[in-house]
Amino acid sequence: MVKLNKIYTRTGDGGETGLADGSRRRKDDARLYAIGAVDEANAALGLARLYAEDDLDALLARVQNALFDLGADLATPGEPEGWTPLRVRADQVTGLETALDAYNEALEPLDSFILPAGGALATHLHMARTLVRRAERDAAALAAREAVNPEALRYLNRLSDLLFVLARHANNDGRGDVKWVPGL
Repeated sequence: MVKLNKIYTRTGDGGETGLADGSRRRKDDARLYAIGAVDEANAALGLARLYAEDDLDALLARVQNALFDLGADLATPGEPEGWTPLRVRADQVTGLETALDAYNEALEPLDSFILPAGGALATHLHMARTLVRRAERDAAALAAREAVNPEALRYLNRLSDLLFVLARHANNDGRGDVKWVPGL
């Protein structure tokens, strides 16, 4: 378990931050962009949870925990000697797919693009979805430069899909979706 007695360390004052393996990176490094984007998406899910009830809240809580796993995964480049880093696993991706299938089944079919709008929960889920998409882009950019766990990339891709479906679920199973009106 993590124990934090002191929040500030002053070690980042020069524009660098420490990774889980003890290495240091500039704060504008691609790895830090990806980690930061995952953190932003997680915070947006925390806001969405203010409006979620029961099963959906429990699902979003699991996702938030998995995003911390994903952040830890990204914060540990390579395979450090002497310890096994936390990595996103294939079964976590499969769990998202299972939830996706279950929630998607009840939705009204799409006959138009929809706006990121509707009720408060749906709108927060749409916002979280866009932030997950940014995290996915940043993680993909990192993966183009150095090794990234492919399950982390898959997790982000499935999560954005799940959040789209959950936003539609929150909009009365799609009946409350706000349709795009081209040229309005």
